[in-house]
Amino acid sequence: SSEIIRMLSSKFNEFAKNPDLDIYPETMRKSIDSVNEWIYSTINNGVYKCGFAKSQEAYTEAITNLTESFDRVESILGKQRFIAGDTFTEADIRLFVTLLRFDEVYIVYFKTNTRSVLTSPNILNYCREIYQMGGVAGTVDMEQIKAHYFASHPDLNMYSIIPLGRDFAGLLSEPHNRGELFP
Repeated sequence: SSEIIRMLSSKFNEFAKNPDLDIYPETMRKSIDSVNEWIYSTINNGVYKCGFAKSQEAYTEAITNLTESFDRVESILGKQRFIAGDTFTEADIRLFVTLLRFDEVYIVYFKTNTRSVLTSPNILNYCREIYQMGGVAGTVDMEQIKAHYFASHPDLNMYSIIPLGRDFAGLLSEPHNRGELFP
């Protein structure tokens, strides 16, 4: 949640390696809050609305909203470096963690197959940039992520079969050009 991210970003600075890092800068709060609102409801929570829909109507509404927002993110990231502007913020952290799991988990498990990170050039390049930021890749264990999701909900996956998928983390390790596009 944004509250936890903000707390970790400010209340523990005496323990932080980068205590001056401000991922919720005063000058960007309006933009951050604005993107957080629609991204949370249609993407971060939207994948769960799709996956746990109890009717075709509920699923169709959720996947439509998710698809529209995914396209909106792709468009925004074609015009600016980060989701709330030209600075990395908490909004990017919140979006990245969902995008990181999107192709490997949500498309398969939660039926969010109208879009993918792999086929969205701006989103893929954005994910590569964040994944390659210092310390980020070391926090990603795609095998653990997949094992958790595919074995946690027996009503969705009775036998806990974990799809092989792609080497998505390897894909994120490939070069990006966000710095060249948005100097």
